[in-house]
Order: sequence, then C-alpha cells, then structure tokens
Amino acid sequence: MGLKCGIVGLPNVGKSTLFNCLTSAKALAANYPFATKDPNVGVITVPDQRLDQLAELVKPQKTIPTTVEILDIAGLIKGASKGEGLGNQFLGNIREVDAIIHVVRCFEDDNVVHVDGSVNPVRDKEIIDTELIFKDLETVEKRLEKLQKHAKTGDKEVLAMFDELTRVKGEMENGKPVRAIDVDKVLDEQLKEMMLLTDKPIMYVCNVDEESVLTGNEHTKAFEAAVSGEGAMVLKISAAIEADVTDLEDPDERMEFLSEIGLSEPGVNHVINKSYELLNLITYFTAGEKEVRAWTIVEGTKAPGAAGVIHSDFEKGFIRAEVIGYEDFVRYGSEQAVKEAGKHRVEGKDYVVKDGDVMHFRFNV
Repeated sequence: MGLKCGIVGLPNVGKSTLFNCLTSAKALAANYPFATKDPNVGVITVPDQRLDQLAELVKPQKTIPTTVEILDIAGLIKGASKGEGLGNQFLGNIREVDAIIHVVRCFEDDNVVHVDGSVNPVRDKEIIDTELIFKDLETVEKRLEKLQKHAKTGDKEVLAMFDELTRVKGEMENGKPVRAIDVDKVLDEQLKEMMLLTDKPIMYVCNVDEESVLTGNEHTKAFEAAVSGEGAMVLKISAAIEADVTDLEDPDERMEFLSEIGLSEPGVNHVINKSYELLNLITYFTAGEKEVRAWTIVEGTKAPGAAGVIHSDFEKGFIRAEVIGYEDFVRYGSEQAVKEAGKHRVEGKDYVVKDGDVMHFRFNV
C-alpha cells in the first residue's frame, strides 16, 4: 500500500520506546534529547482475530497478516521551523507520512529529564503545533501569492479560493492547525496539493505511568480537554508497561502480567488498530489450502483495485470477484458450505469491497 504513520513528539516523551514495542526493530531509547536522529522505519503486524478464525477453519499451510509501515521521527524542539535542533530534518520526515501518532508525556519521573523542565502535555502539544503551523504558513503564503496573480484576471473561482485561503491563514496565525479549521470545499484540491503538515490525520498517545493506564490522571484530563475540538483519537498507554510485556516471550506470561494490571490486551494493539483506522484502511481476506492472508486496501476501493494489491495482472485482466462475507464464512465453516447455503456472491468491476470480505478473483491476461 505504501501508506505509513509517523511517531512524533518532543524529545524524551517515549516515542522510541513505543516504536520498539510496536515493531520488531530495536530503536535506540536513551534519556537524552536527539537519541533518534534519522527516522527508524519498522513494519507493524496488524492483529486481527478474524484472520486467526479463518485459519482455524481452513487450516492452511501458512497464515499471513497485513502490516502498516511506521516511522520513529526525531524529537522536535522550539524553533524547528527555523532549523533549530533537527528541525528541517524532522519536518521533512513528517511530510513523508500519511498520518501522525503524536506521543505526549503524561507521567512524572525525576529520573527522566524533560526538555522544557516540567511535565505539561498541553504545552508540549502546542510547541509542536506551532512549529508545524509556522512551516505550513510558508506554504500557504506561497500559494496565496500564486492565487493573487491569477485573481487579477477576475476569475470568480480563483477569487473565492484566495478569500477562503486568506481566512484559513488568519486562523492558522491564531494557533489553529488546519485539521481543526472548517474549510470550504472550494479549497479541497488546493489543500491536497499543498500537503500541509497540520492537515494530516492525527492520533494522540498519552504516555502514562502504570497507575494511570486505566483511569488516566490530571495530565491526561487536561490534555483531552485541550484537544476536544479537533475530533482526534486520544489513547492512554504506558510505554514502560508495554516494554515489560514485549520482554516476555511466553504468551501465557504476557496475558497473566496484563491481567494483574487490569488489561485484556497490550496497549500497542489499540495503537496499531487505531493507526489502521486513521489511515482509512480496511482488510479483506483470501483463504485457501496454501495460505490464509489479510490484504490492506483503502476504504471505498472497488474489486479490480483490491485485486491489484495482490498483483497488477489481477487488476488489468479482472473478470469478476467471488465474495463471501466473513460472518457467513464463520457461520457455515467452509467455502463449500457457504455456496450450498446460497451465500456465495459473484461481483463485477463496480463492487466496493467491504471490510472482512473473503475474496477470490477471476482474471485473464
């Protein structure tokens, strides 16, 4: 798919520790700023009980889950938009990702230094927002100059775009990220072209201490109130707990450890699944004796496009798709039983694939 999330935040908030727990990579996690200079790249396996259930029924030779690519991006400080610290590198890396996982520190620990001297997740978020907004304003100003030249022709559509972008610029100058601004449809194409940093979908991860992982604390409450107008996802996890869980190789020991804390599954599972949702992705399956496999597509993809994820020839020579709903497959227990029950469907080129579809493609090249 090529879609990826980037983990961002100030130095020493737990980004690299979270990254290590999410992936099989082992990023340097250290108690000093800029432990991460170049973005670490990892591949996350997306946990999906549906895949496990299908594998139990089909008993294939192998089972292959779907994945999401993730980047652990260097910590950002005040002045990054002007090149301070690793600012230019950070901003270049974040421009490459499709969605943002913003980690904020919501725990007190005198042994872990904070780059600004105290724990305040609302302030920390505003620092990063401000730097990203400054960079976005440079892009917006360049676009306004271009629109202003075209507006001299009297083109009403260009004039409308200029006026709307000028209004958006004013809200940005007041500290609002683009994703929190109601923007008229007249700017849709312009915004896509500009690829603004503060227009990317975002999820906030509050890194808390073990005692706060279930109920939160004063820091998480203040933070949730501060971002309530953005409509963004906010998750609470303890990177320290997740690191301990990751160190346990035995699945039963992991579950016992989590149960003692009051958790039913690792917090990183929530982060992974919400990242998938953030990227507007869904999963369809193929199921046969050789393999049961999960495939990633963007929600709204039609059958030929879904087939193309497997191989470009499948899309070029697409004839039809044979489709079984996941619930029907589980209910009847096999492809043959589904067919006998009349729940097997044949769909054409205009079929929009649904999350959980079990599919088989017919093609000719």
